[in-house]
Amino acid sequence: MKQLRKFLILPALLLSVLVLSGCERPPIEAVQHGYRGTAMDIIYNPRTLAEQAEKNAVPASYGAAPADGPKAGAVYKNVKVLNNLSVAQFTSFMVSMTSWVAPEQGCSYCHNAANFADDSLYTKQVARNMILMTQRVNTQWQDHVAQTGVTCYTCHRGNNIPQNVWFKEPKQQTGNGLLGNKDGQNTPVAASGYSSLPNDYFSSYLSKSSNIRVAGNTALPTGNKHSINETEATYGLMMHFSKSLGVNCTYCHNSRNFSSWEESPPQRAKAWYAIRMAQDINNNYMDPIKGLFPPHRLGPTGDVAKANCATCHQGAYKPLYGVSMLSDYPFLTGPAKPPLKGQDSAPPAKSVAMK
Repeated sequence: MKQLRKFLILPALLLSVLVLSGCERPPIEAVQHGYRGTAMDIIYNPRTLAEQAEKNAVPASYGAAPADGPKAGAVYKNVKVLNNLSVAQFTSFMVSMTSWVAPEQGCSYCHNAANFADDSLYTKQVARNMILMTQRVNTQWQDHVAQTGVTCYTCHRGNNIPQNVWFKEPKQQTGNGLLGNKDGQNTPVAASGYSSLPNDYFSSYLSKSSNIRVAGNTALPTGNKHSINETEATYGLMMHFSKSLGVNCTYCHNSRNFSSWEESPPQRAKAWYAIRMAQDINNNYMDPIKGLFPPHRLGPTGDVAKANCATCHQGAYKPLYGVSMLSDYPFLTGPAKPPLKGQDSAPPAKSVAMK
């Protein structure tokens, strides 16, 4: 009997480790987010917050460059964006962009070092459109970004390509026999939390404007037209929100009545605008410049990298924990222009009223 117990102890310990590996190691912290009695607690892990703090640190500020003096467009050749900046503002911003996007490659990541006016590098043309996109976000999407705004650093953080982008998932082959048709799910990927949920919901919600619904407004069978697949895709999107912002469901919802806008915190309205902002960015600033990118920078179906919530937030409830960098770069709140013409461009979409 003793031998049998010893023989069973090790498998039991291994099983316990396996079961508990999916749980958070205490201590955890709970912060009341809604009215008393609603149990709308936000659960935080102090260890995760400590790790996130370094990732969301803001670069040292050197102050805004002076706006007086000769204009960049008059001094330098072929300046198509921000040509109304002073030379001091323009050169200061170029140095900052280099540290934000290409700290290892330096200026040559976007420029021909022998001729800075040359447009032969695709990265230079992409950068122009990304500046216009940043201005668009800071001027037209203040319902989401408020006065905090965004800069190139918000997404890139020292990387050529933001660490969190998405591509359209390739269509899965219809299976045979017991495998069946996976119907765009049942293939674990990070975007769906490695679950059986649909794995290309970004295309539906952050590119197309599909309805995000779990239930209809009237009783079955005539009123509720929403399928189980739509419901599962909605769950996948909500999981993405949660992980991207480092929060749980009650950050945007009253768990007593998830569908009620009247009982939801203000953050839900912010998220509503965030979805439409992502659609604007992806449809009017990313997709139209697909032709600029070489094949190795495109996804498995040939599409360009696009933005989701994690692109900016990177695990924080507010990107960079709400610290604004715009005081040093006020021109990034300048006029919101569409992408440059002649590059498969399209005019930016207009925001629609909340429904």
